Amino acid sequence: MRVKVACVGGGPAGLYLSILLKRQDPSHDITVYERDPEGSTYGWGVTYWRGLRDKLHELDPESARALSEHSVTWNEGTARVRDLTTRQPGDEGFGIGRHRLLEILAARACSLGVRLEFEHEITEGNLPDADLVVAGDGVNSALRTRHADHFGAELRPGRNHYIWLGTSKVFDSFTFAFVETDHGWIWCYGYGFSPERSTCVVECAPETWTGLGLDTANEADGLALLEKLFVDVLDGHALIGRSTGDGSAQWLNFRTLTNRTWHRDNLVLVGDAAHTTHYSIGAGTTLALEDAIALADALREHPDLPDALAHYERERKAALLSIQSAARYSAQWYENLQRYMHLPPERMFALLGQRHSPLLPYVPPQLYYRIDRAAGQLEALRRFKRWLGPKVARTVHARALASRK
Repeated sequence: MRVKVACVGGGPAGLYLSILLKRQDPSHDITVYERDPEGSTYGWGVTYWRGLRDKLHELDPESARALSEHSVTWNEGTARVRDLTTRQPGDEGFGIGRHRLLEILAARACSLGVRLEFEHEITEGNLPDADLVVAGDGVNSALRTRHADHFGAELRPGRNHYIWLGTSKVFDSFTFAFVETDHGWIWCYGYGFSPERSTCVVECAPETWTGLGLDTANEADGLALLEKLFVDVLDGHALIGRSTGDGSAQWLNFRTLTNRTWHRDNLVLVGDAAHTTHYSIGAGTTLALEDAIALADALREHPDLPDALAHYERERKAALLSIQSAARYSAQWYENLQRYMHLPPERMFALLGQRHSPLLPYVPPQLYYRIDRAAGQLEALRRFKRWLGPKVARTVHARALASRK
């Protein structure tokens, strides 16, 4: 059945939903409305992982191929603590520039017949006439805010300050660097998103932020200080800010958003308008695309719109439970960083990888590390026994046969 859909917000969720709906039925009338000019997206690179990449190739091979061609990849993690470094294998991850990601999705959507309206802000006062309105207008969603009591939105600010930067240093692994200052620890996460650029997110506690003077420094002075602090990990490369008109630095406190419900009549929330998860788990873009996939599936499988939206909400809320929990514990790990910094780098790095655990905050770090190591060795032993068992059985059986001859 032909439907008219208005996607408010030209981010990954709205664009990918429009692609999937057009692939399901080319007769659907779909428009994506973006308030900003074309090509003016914020941010540097975003991350995703093999599971999502494989899913995208199943759903729309053409856009997935373009994303893969313009992504960089890594399968190792590096941690620098003071002047010590440890490097370990990890899951295969991918980085792509946010601008490139949106460019690819927008081009694919247009090729399928989706209309894109840039510099067109949608509010409650000028809602388009559509069967379905998809609010993908971000954490500050105007459409959600207009019905705040219905959606039950709750925003919880985090303690630490962070700033989203670019750099000309190209990291060949997902890199964490921790630097001790006279005012406490400051750290960064770095990952490549093109052959020439990487993302570099810098974070610190409030007392470190004010002690270093980052609270009053303009962008240029702040970048110069951060380049000096992270000179080793950056290999002397520059950090790149967002170049706002007033020259101010764009420091933020991460806000975790939850909503009691995700839909109202023919209005439904997706992406950051529906939920946010702390950036330290690198899942924001993945979750937005998974929202689009789940909503497209629900609309295909449930012809009745209220049923489709209810099914979408139930499915995504259930899928998010473990991810949101992991994100909360990850954020808390960094907020309690001092608890782990006395460990040798390889042990600190191991617990960094375990930061999603609900047990870690309540178990002494050294004890947790030993327990985790023992559990890992036990599992390795179990795998070895499962592999060895059939081989031993075959050998015994062969010898028994030989003895009968």
